[in-house]
Amino acid sequence: MSDLKRTPLFPIYKQYGTPRVIDFGGWELPVQFTGIQKEHDAVRQQAGLFDVSHMGEVMITGLHAEAYVQKLTTNDVTKLINGQAQYSLMCNEGGGVVDDLLVYRLEADRFMLVINASNIDKDMEWLQSHLIEGVQLNNISEQTALLALQGPEAEAILCKVTSVPVHELKAFSFLPDVEIGGLKALVSRTGYTGEDGFELYVAAEHAIEVWTLLMEAGEAYGLQPVGLGARDTLRFEAKLPLYGQELSALVSPLEASVGFFVKLDKGDFIGREALIRQKESGIPRKLVGIEMVDRGIPRSHYPVYADDRLIGEVTTGTQSPTLKRNLGLALIEAGYSGLGTEVWVEIREKRLKAIVVKAPFYKRDHK
Repeated sequence: MSDLKRTPLFPIYKQYGTPRVIDFGGWELPVQFTGIQKEHDAVRQQAGLFDVSHMGEVMITGLHAEAYVQKLTTNDVTKLINGQAQYSLMCNEGGGVVDDLLVYRLEADRFMLVINASNIDKDMEWLQSHLIEGVQLNNISEQTALLALQGPEAEAILCKVTSVPVHELKAFSFLPDVEIGGLKALVSRTGYTGEDGFELYVAAEHAIEVWTLLMEAGEAYGLQPVGLGARDTLRFEAKLPLYGQELSALVSPLEASVGFFVKLDKGDFIGREALIRQKESGIPRKLVGIEMVDRGIPRSHYPVYADDRLIGEVTTGTQSPTLKRNLGLALIEAGYSGLGTEVWVEIREKRLKAIVVKAPFYKRDHK
């Protein structure tokens, strides 16, 4: 008997052959259904459906909900109107990242935070420790399933299962009560693949029914179920950070190249002073793209050298399924971050040549 947690969609995995499942942060989740390359290509060219129900959802309610979220996160939540979402980060006092997340504004006094699965308990403790009067927290993760429909055909597929005008949604906007097969879902135009797409938040008990409706509607469009393997290669090509690799309590958003989402001029928030000091004194490290010149694949935590000394490490790396090049993201000393700079990645006790290249490695064609 497995001690691993399972999402409400776990029983449906077996309908797709023999998916390979692994322990991912205490969850029994599929790495792949039919193969990482095939699933990756489906999302880039047609559409893919992901079970990401392991993600956490926290409701923030009360008279001072907006002020509370503003204090806890780096982006400017006051810029949101009802029906909008934003990418943001929670930082500790030293400027390191507690978690990266999505903030949804449902109403002036009601927000939803979407947090990383492996951080749910830690984040809840952090949120609770900074709670202010007039604010209530409600962890609704176990009652909520999350499906991600991603790819060029995602809009056409979703439009087949609802009469609500989801095609009118702009990026980082959402509709709170979309009817799909008689069931309600919060549908947002967000995702983690570098492609257009939608994320659907549904009651856990309705997850299988909504999944089935989407897969049936998407059959004519080449829709494929997609596992964690392709989710990782897709987000990597688009330079979308993963907590625990590109982001951590010891890495600031400025170092991780997500400084755009840090609004230092919005007023006080946790970590602001440390981030201001870091910006003023010079950001010491930078997340860059690298491409191998010598034959080898850079992997997470492989050391990176220049001038015969250690300057950082690879955070994520693979052979890009789209570009067929051996690429990596690396957190290195800022002085070596210029495009074309030669660095050396230690792979199996050999230092192999690489160069700093432009990232994201992939950007979709906006037609």
